[in-house]
Amino acid sequence: MSSQPFIAAEHQASTLHLPPGRWLTVLDCLSEHFSAISREQWLDRIARGRVLDADGAPISPQLAYREGLRIHYFREVPNETPIPVQETILYADEHLVVADKPHFLPVTPGGEYVEQTLLRRLIRTLGNPHLVPLHRIDRHTAGLVLFSANPDTRSAYQSLFPARKIDKRYEAIARALPELELPLVHKSRLVEGEPFFRMKEGPGVSNTETLVDVCEKNGELWRYALYPVTGKKHQLRVHMAALGAGICNDPFYPDVIRDAVDDYAEPLKLLAQSLRFVDPLTGEARFFESRIHLDW
Repeated sequence: MSSQPFIAAEHQASTLHLPPGRWLTVLDCLSEHFSAISREQWLDRIARGRVLDADGAPISPQLAYREGLRIHYFREVPNETPIPVQETILYADEHLVVADKPHFLPVTPGGEYVEQTLLRRLIRTLGNPHLVPLHRIDRHTAGLVLFSANPDTRSAYQSLFPARKIDKRYEAIARALPELELPLVHKSRLVEGEPFFRMKEGPGVSNTETLVDVCEKNGELWRYALYPVTGKKHQLRVHMAALGAGICNDPFYPDVIRDAVDDYAEPLKLLAQSLRFVDPLTGEARFFESRIHLDW
């Protein structure tokens, strides 16, 4: 086994398999291997239940070290800036949670966002550390996100997505496209773009597909219904920009707005509006609809 710790990113925490060493306690191991974090900080995290064992239970400072022991810990960002938006839980049972995510709130921790994420807020609200998002939507996008609440039934719900057994409907507001015959299907190959956070259309066999229709017209702006068949990063934003109708208030497409800051009065006009599927556990037809509305 390597002398370096193996760290794997998870949705709600990071996981550390303890490396070989002569430590007496897990605390000793963490303090030495993460030298940028003081022993006092680790003690504080442990006291607040931010370090868990393999079963998801908080550890004690006296927990004995054992090589290969699996430990979960939550990243923390000092002085994290609050995001002044509020999520809504639309449905929750022992297996599934459906949340309405507002614009600007990330789904999962990453970068400068840890506590100010939909996942961490729901874990605190529901008291369930086993919550895992079954899919994601962009931070700038609002709308529905499904979460697995039970590890024992998680795979049944996860399997719906690669099998394309979930019908997803989005809404977007963008400039009118009277020159196109709608509805239409837009297919293209999405590849990584520049800067690193963008995607772009490239040559080759298509790996994305979106059905685009218009559901309301308002002068120079139209409200579009978007039905993604695939679910690539920024797919809808790239596809609409490629059609000549970049979504209103998009800071990335068709061009990057340099030094853009979050303007809560002018969110991206993109909404994950509804989800429809057959529940893999009960066979029941499920339909969820966002309560958020995109204003003109």
